Amino acid sequence: MAALSPSEYPRESLVDSSAYDTPRGSQYLPPPAGFLPDRSLASTPRDSSPFLAPANKEPYDDSQDDYPRRPLYKRPWFWLLSAAALAVVVLAVILPVYFVVIKPNQHNSTSSNAASSSGSGNAGSSGNSGSNSNGNGSGKTQNALTTGGDGSTVTKDDGTTFTYKNPFGGYWVSDPADPFNNGARPNSWTPALNETWTWGQDHIWGVNLGGLFVLEPFIVPNLYEENVGAVDEWTLSILLGDKLQATLEDHYQNFITEEDIAQIAGAGLNWIRLPIPFWAINKWDDVGVDSTGATVVEPFLAKTCWTYILRVLGWARKYGLRVNLDLHTMPGSQNGYNHSGKLGSINWMKGVMGLANAQRSLDYIRTIAEFISQPEWRNVVQMFGMVNEPYLHQIGENEVQSFYLQAYEMVRSITGTGEGNGPMISLHDGFTGPANWAGFLAGSDRVNIDTHPYFAFNGNANRDPVNVTADGDPTGGMGGKWPLQACNSWGATMNNSRSAFGVTIAGEFSNGMNDCGLFIDGITSTGAAGGTNYGPGCDYWEDWQSWSDDTKEGLKNFALASMDALGDWFFWTWKIGNSSSTGTVRAPLWSYQLGLEQGWMPTDPRTALGKCESLGANLAPFDGTYQSWMTGGAGAGTIAPSATQGLAWPPAQLTDIPAASMASLPQYTATATIATLPPPSFSPSPTVSVGNGWFDASDNTPAVTAIAGCTYPDAWDAEDAQIPVSGCLPAAR
Repeated sequence: MAALSPSEYPRESLVDSSAYDTPRGSQYLPPPAGFLPDRSLASTPRDSSPFLAPANKEPYDDSQDDYPRRPLYKRPWFWLLSAAALAVVVLAVILPVYFVVIKPNQHNSTSSNAASSSGSGNAGSSGNSGSNSNGNGSGKTQNALTTGGDGSTVTKDDGTTFTYKNPFGGYWVSDPADPFNNGARPNSWTPALNETWTWGQDHIWGVNLGGLFVLEPFIVPNLYEENVGAVDEWTLSILLGDKLQATLEDHYQNFITEEDIAQIAGAGLNWIRLPIPFWAINKWDDVGVDSTGATVVEPFLAKTCWTYILRVLGWARKYGLRVNLDLHTMPGSQNGYNHSGKLGSINWMKGVMGLANAQRSLDYIRTIAEFISQPEWRNVVQMFGMVNEPYLHQIGENEVQSFYLQAYEMVRSITGTGEGNGPMISLHDGFTGPANWAGFLAGSDRVNIDTHPYFAFNGNANRDPVNVTADGDPTGGMGGKWPLQACNSWGATMNNSRSAFGVTIAGEFSNGMNDCGLFIDGITSTGAAGGTNYGPGCDYWEDWQSWSDDTKEGLKNFALASMDALGDWFFWTWKIGNSSSTGTVRAPLWSYQLGLEQGWMPTDPRTALGKCESLGANLAPFDGTYQSWMTGGAGAGTIAPSATQGLAWPPAQLTDIPAASMASLPQYTATATIATLPPPSFSPSPTVSVGNGWFDASDNTPAVTAIAGCTYPDAWDAEDAQIPVSGCLPAAR
């Protein structure tokens, strides 16, 4: 990765800035590239360059050739240099061992004791008694551990290699004896996975891996271009037919690779948000009957992607990246968008099948929570998004909040309460904005609000240029109105929510200030783009090969302002696949990777710090101090009764259902075998426990299933369905 000019770095000095204080900016880690001249960069375990720059080596002087020369070993400077070189070699060997083996074990023993001191969920069945906090057991073979930093060679599972590029002091860790080693670190300012993440001091700078396991047309356009008629993963799965397994496995295998994850860490980022579908667990072959009386079968490829999800989580661990695991789809669809699994109507917490679909959704959330709360995974998956983008305006506020409360209580009954017990629980704001959630579940344990701010879908054309001077920029930088608009629109909103609600993140944002880009607005059944909803003039925004340097600078300034305003963020998305018709990316405003390669995304996200202030924006600064309960401290888990008033389960009312009919809504019955997620397999077998996929052995309530004899309407299309007359209510228990 190319080094930045000094002017592109934050104005704070390396010495004075708290962003680089120990332990994040430890004296044992090299400073970020660009702060020191190349020849004075600190040597690290991965450096293979000479210990001294050529300018410091003794020059050869041919004027002395006529005189006898003393042997090198008899010259004092030889021994001084030898001692210095030996010291560097010793440090190169000892430091990674300290940070990756000794220090992690010290930390792990501490966090293990803390984790076992509270919470009902700690009676897990993972079989790790006496192990460290990662649940990995003892008996680590230190000689097998491999680690490296910038310039090191990484050998992938298939035997091929690549060079790891990370100018920010990050290092990867691969330990065959202990595949759950959490000693890796993405950069010098982010704690290693086995170190404590401090909300308000540490900040999420992340990217989404959109399109990998939930197949959106604009992210993977080739799959839809080559299967005309597909408008979502439901129809794509049907059209692929007997090619479904091979096609999707090829996509899972190749769309995101280990090198992508390494590049994310090397870009100065520290989190990934990983959208996954519920059919990673299972799908149903009978979800009711359609208008013709035919049985409706969910066509998705079930269970297959789970192996690849585990692979991504393993790579995230290897490179020190924390994960926000986001359940992106709900049975029946929570928003009617193509990325919910099926384009069309909303049948989740809404309509005749709304309650039954919600019951089924709780089982999926439960299964995921059980898996990621295991000691082997909780240091990697530190956030869990339970429902992506429920469309609250159609579903109803009380309905969504009732489900959130029920899901929260279920998850915390599994994990226990308090820091270290399971993940931060992420709740989407339902497109209402963070301010609407102030005070919701006050006193709850580690719940954050997630908002997805986009200008692209605000109903305006938004074709204003970025290759003109940015509003408020005293340096004359490019960007037009967009950088300042991002600061003013989002900065104060995010910071006020951090005080009024608690941890507030932007789970998605992009450089897409407009809806330009192939299939951004979806794809039609004829294979044509869904069209630009807000006017013509998109050709320029797709043709990134012709963008001028001013355009790229303007886009970068927009990105920097967005990052600064949002504070804790995930860009949507890391990668956009090529169109099969052109062989190029046709939604470039949404690709972080392409922006890095072509120069309109920052190569160091720290350069965003202070951007909004430099433009004159008022961000209503947040001092970084959360109330203790918000982050799992004192009081966490004690919700004030007033905060849950009226949030009954099941809710007393669903949109489109008369109050008198609520008691007759079809439901499922809890009599099925629980679905569990298997751990990964390793070869050779590690010397530590790998878990069994289920953290809380006392959680043994059966899963829901259809009631025998009930004729359910189509669970994905029940807007106009009639409520079954009888036979669709579970027996009293």
